[in-house]
Amino acid sequence: MRRKIFGAAATAVVLGLLIPLSGCGGSDDGAGDGGTLRLVAAEYGDTPATSSKAYWDKVTGNFTAANPGIKVKVQLLPWADIDREVSRMVKAGKAPDLALMGSYSDFADQGKLYSAEEVLSVGAEANFLQPLAEAGTVNSRLYGLPFVASSRLLFYNEALFAKAGVKKPPKTWSDLKAAAKALKDKDVKYPYAMPLGPEEAHAEALIWELSNGGGYADNSGKYSLDSEQNTGTWQWVKDNLVTPGLVGPTPPSRLNRADAFAAFLRGEVGMLNGYPSLAHQAAEKGIDVGTVAMPVSDSLGAGESPPTVGVADWMVAFKQNDRRAGIGKFLEFVYQDKNLSDFAGRYHLLPSTSSAARTPAGGGLSQTDEDFLSALRTARLYPVNDPSWVTVSDTIKRNIGRAVEPGGDPKAVLEDIAAKAVEAGKQN
Repeated sequence: MRRKIFGAAATAVVLGLLIPLSGCGGSDDGAGDGGTLRLVAAEYGDTPATSSKAYWDKVTGNFTAANPGIKVKVQLLPWADIDREVSRMVKAGKAPDLALMGSYSDFADQGKLYSAEEVLSVGAEANFLQPLAEAGTVNSRLYGLPFVASSRLLFYNEALFAKAGVKKPPKTWSDLKAAAKALKDKDVKYPYAMPLGPEEAHAEALIWELSNGGGYADNSGKYSLDSEQNTGTWQWVKDNLVTPGLVGPTPPSRLNRADAFAAFLRGEVGMLNGYPSLAHQAAEKGIDVGTVAMPVSDSLGAGESPPTVGVADWMVAFKQNDRRAGIGKFLEFVYQDKNLSDFAGRYHLLPSTSSAARTPAGGGLSQTDEDFLSALRTARLYPVNDPSWVTVSDTIKRNIGRAVEPGGDPKAVLEDIAAKAVEAGKQN
């Protein structure tokens, strides 16, 4: 996910050190139903006040109270570090029992993970939302247990739309272009903010490609990065949005998602693709936001509804320490509706299970969250179950912005990315 369509703020801050959480303790020996489990989890907060520590303190304390003899030691790592650090631990023979992180398929490919059927009850395994379960599956077995998720919708600033005389949200690319031109004519700084900078360009890129019938993989699951549809997408974006200056003063290749979101919260952006937490932040600042499905290309037509982009973070269970029984007990506990929805609610994310989605913390989802949840049920996720995805996603993030630069050749850029993806596949 890297993930993440959510959690950019958690990649920095003062949380770069391992943080042992209370409610834990004990020795690291023991197996089965006793001893201490070790969980390495990503930090979702961006300040000490919003740190995930409070959640894990509560959950691990309650778990040990209900399961005397099994304690859980939790370490928090920034999103920028966790995948790399967990990989280092595994290679050093010091794998944690559990990890909550942004990837999983390379460990599954190496045979280092328990599958869901080895650590969860049949009911718990069947409870995951279908698109998330599919993305967590390798060779017909679920290894990446989705924990929290998100989806993307097109956000528009209602006040700026009214100022520009745009009466309806766009349904097609032509509508989006017309709205962006009207916004520019009213001196809106970013008529459409297009973050193709290296932080998370792969998210924005997939949203656009899906809206033209393309995407990262074909129906057989093979990469289709330089498809005719994808090439057409970036040629249109370059010719119709970037060249006419409808994306704002920062070139897309240098605009990161966090900066685009910050500009939106300052009232400087007419349209961008966002996720639930941004909607909540905008509401707190008094910004009226409309959300709609991403407009589709004119060749598809306004009646088409391409899948939205969905993203999940993954809980994985390592075999290395042979603590399957204890791992299973803890997973059954943490995936209880009250615990899962509590975490999702803290960070304005979406729970990964059908039952938690029906019984969220606080008694119900907002209408905006319901819209995102509805989109998630049919979302297209990154091909995270391909072991080469970590390398391929990094290649996309660092190169796709070149496709829309002055003098850039979308076809050549996509062919270069596709060639590098083939090479990455050979190395896995």
